[in-house]
Amino acid sequence: MAIRLGDSAPDFSIETTEGTVDFLDWKKGSWAVLFSHPKDYTPVCTTELGTVAKLKDEWAKRNVKVIGLSVDPIEDHRGWAGDIEETQGVPLNFPLIADPDHKVSDLYDMIHPNANDTLTVRSVFIIGDDDKVKLILTYPASTGRNFDEILRVIDSLQLTANHKVATPANWTEGGEVIISPAIPNDEAKSIYPDGWREEKPYLRYVPQPG
Repeated sequence: MAIRLGDSAPDFSIETTEGTVDFLDWKKGSWAVLFSHPKDYTPVCTTELGTVAKLKDEWAKRNVKVIGLSVDPIEDHRGWAGDIEETQGVPLNFPLIADPDHKVSDLYDMIHPNANDTLTVRSVFIIGDDDKVKLILTYPASTGRNFDEILRVIDSLQLTANHKVATPANWTEGGEVIISPAIPNDEAKSIYPDGWREEKPYLRYVPQPG
């Protein structure tokens, strides 16, 4: 069954480059990014994992744990880690799941047969500190992901989880946000006593709270 936004993230126990991980216990109290790549020792995947490793401080700043996955065996992951460090200038600093039996990739529907019936696509699952699935992205093998965009989305998800706002198109941290249409003006006045910029009754902008 397909995983949808708002679903509880399926739990699993699996071997990784950092030992056995019991997923929900491992991420307890944190947000998580679970992402798959098609294959070790391939060019786009090498750049992606290097980029994720370089963002270690950015993940930590947001209380996010990252964990990668492919269907390659653990020995390949460990050998490939040396190539990542050599070419990308940073060591692998997060666990990489070995899923040759497709245990997790089937659980999270990461293999799309019309794209490739044996390798995972470039899936991204963002899971909140409440263990609910907050966002799902899927990229083809030919297109490397923009991890700055994934950070931006996490910023939006964390902000909107704590405040009654939404983020407009192309929003970035510190930009104006939109008061939720579910909040009537009387209530909005108590939340935003300095007022807001109104373009339409349903389009009310305020500075980013918090």
